[in-house]
Amino acid sequence: MQKRQFLSASAGALGATLLSPSIANAAKASNIQPSVLTVTGAIERTNRPAFTPALDILMGKHKLSFEKAYTFDVASLAKLPSVSIKPVLEYDNLPHQLTGPRLTEVLQIVGIDKNASGERFKITLRAIDGYVATFSLAQVRKFEVMLAMQLDGHPMALGGLGPLWGVFNGEKQPELASLPVNQRFAQCPWAVYHIDVSVAA
Repeated sequence: MQKRQFLSASAGALGATLLSPSIANAAKASNIQPSVLTVTGAIERTNRPAFTPALDILMGKHKLSFEKAYTFDVASLAKLPSVSIKPVLEYDNLPHQLTGPRLTEVLQIVGIDKNASGERFKITLRAIDGYVATFSLAQVRKFEVMLAMQLDGHPMALGGLGPLWGVFNGEKQPELASLPVNQRFAQCPWAVYHIDVSVAA
């Protein structure tokens, strides 16, 4: 966890630099929005080129490589139907409202049909520090995994839990509800930037 804390501080400083007024104004004027999520693997729809080692540096450090991918910016994710949950979080032991699209909504955009076999696909969420959580599609549905974009009505920043947090309400899952709160979020990586879809063996 020390590694995650260190990277949070580094990412926060980087985010402050990247979002300086001049850069933010230029991006707004040109309507350029950075991608915050890349989905790869067994997907049907794509909107970006294949992996490039010289440019996809963080992905390279995480040993990723792909021939096809689909990227989302904040605006495209915000257009999807959203849900809210209010779990007690391990970080302050208080309830907080988390809002964002269900992961199944995101997967439908890349071609994973809502009626697809729940055991056919494996879904791996990867955070900027390399932390991963893997679910079957059936588990994604059962746990109602979401990509939280807002905490208590405010966007979550890079350097904190955001901009995307792969999370679900463990209090609503019988196998997790009895666990201490600090053990309910092991499969909930914050700062998710990559999702891999694979066909289960």
